[in-house]
Amino acid sequence: MPPPAPASAAREDPRGVLARLAAVPAQAGPERSGEGLVPPAGEDLRERVRSELVARQLDEQLAARFAVGRRLRVLDVGMGEGRQALRLARLGHQVTGVESDPALVAAAEEALAKEPEGIRERFRPVVGDGHDTGVHFLPGSFDVVLCHGVLMRVESPDALLAGLGRMLAPGGLLSLLVRNADALALCAGLAGDWRGALDAFGAESAAEGPVRADRLAPLTAALAGIGAPLERWYGVRVLAGRASDGPVPVDEAEFQALLAAEERAGRTDPYRSVAALLHLCGVRG
Repeated sequence: MPPPAPASAAREDPRGVLARLAAVPAQAGPERSGEGLVPPAGEDLRERVRSELVARQLDEQLAARFAVGRRLRVLDVGMGEGRQALRLARLGHQVTGVESDPALVAAAEEALAKEPEGIRERFRPVVGDGHDTGVHFLPGSFDVVLCHGVLMRVESPDALLAGLGRMLAPGGLLSLLVRNADALALCAGLAGDWRGALDAFGAESAAEGPVRADRLAPLTAALAGIGAPLERWYGVRVLAGRASDGPVPVDEAEFQALLAAEERAGRTDPYRSVAALLHLCGVRG
């Protein structure tokens, strides 16, 4: 686990900090996450930053908790098009991806069909609901359980979290990516939506729709309650997707500087506390 950021970083003028972060050399090449750092021109900036940062953070946690070369049993609940699941299969892990939308499962299968046979054998995408994991899998069947971007669409996440906790083997890692309720007012304010910012103070969900948001303290308590207490948390999209929405920069050096700034902000207080998303990692006792 990396050493904590210097306390002075939290007290310094944010503009000076961000200027210095932008000058930090990129910390690693594409091999860090198994994906190229520079995506095709026009890809959404927020989505690409989210994908890259979560991959880096997840790899950091896997390296800290499992022996090098160990092939892990991974369950990805709400896998979407299977980008993260496929990345882990390429790294040698055995991955089961569960997704309720048949169209997204079909997209994952299409991407998987282009991979070598060995990778195809390690990734199984299936249509299913995250609430039904106990029906399909035995307790303790997985070393790693991913649930990224799912809780924000579940009205009451307690049952889902309890089911995910039961899927973990002892010492297993639960990785959650959630919308940060403590950032709602900031996001609205930076967009010039003053009424939305006022409504967001103390709110548990965004005013514009049914997508939920969660706070760190209740989620920390929930993870403890399912026997997978919080070990590490990160902010994701602290900077990108607010003042600088739009396509990903096509210049590699510029995009690497952006990722370096995001990676540093996502593990530094007070910045990570107001990230658009929170990445929480709990470990089964």
